[in-house]
Amino acid sequence: MKTIELNASVTSSNDADADAMRMELKAKGTLLINLMSSPGSGKTTLLSRIIKDLGKEKKIGVMEADIASDVDALKIENLGARSIQAHTDGMCHMDAGMTRRAMDAMGCDDLDLIFLENVGNLICPAEFDTGAGRNIMILSIPEGDDKPLKYPLMFEKSDALVITKMDTKDYFDFDLEKCIERVKRLNSDIAIFPVSAKTGEGMDDFEDFLLSQMALWKE
Repeated sequence: MKTIELNASVTSSNDADADAMRMELKAKGTLLINLMSSPGSGKTTLLSRIIKDLGKEKKIGVMEADIASDVDALKIENLGARSIQAHTDGMCHMDAGMTRRAMDAMGCDDLDLIFLENVGNLICPAEFDTGAGRNIMILSIPEGDDKPLKYPLMFEKSDALVITKMDTKDYFDFDLEKCIERVKRLNSDIAIFPVSAKTGEGMDDFEDFLLSQMALWKE
């Protein structure tokens, strides 16, 4: 398992770099998904389920972006997916230049789907274009249904929202309908998937969505 040390890109043209990378990935038919959430929302557990369910059909790679440690990348690698640990040198986000360097180090020419597990927080990752073809946000039941009110930008920027840990809904004061209403008010086009990666609830619908986005990306 590789680890790469990253710091902020020296270029000021992040949007242009991101657009160029998107075009390159589209030409290869490789979909990069920027996965954003707060710490502890279940990103790695969700990815583990996806790899188990789709890994035989699709070649999947995962870039784990963290300020430190390689715990998550090792979990992914042990499932048979290609992975790389990207240390962000204290930065709270990934940008296009950092993402490209991580992809180059991991090797992605033969991959169908790449997940960038962005640094865990609900502010910085939404502010920087990583070059991803799709942005997906995770919100877990224990975090509460008021997060769209507190962190609107991330909901506005995301193509899909995965509401995780549905198996815990009976133990937390989380109003699913109210949350969906708040999210749709910010982003009427967003796709929303309540799931439990632990029990499998809702995973078929979300994985069908991923497959459909991969097909669209290759058109």
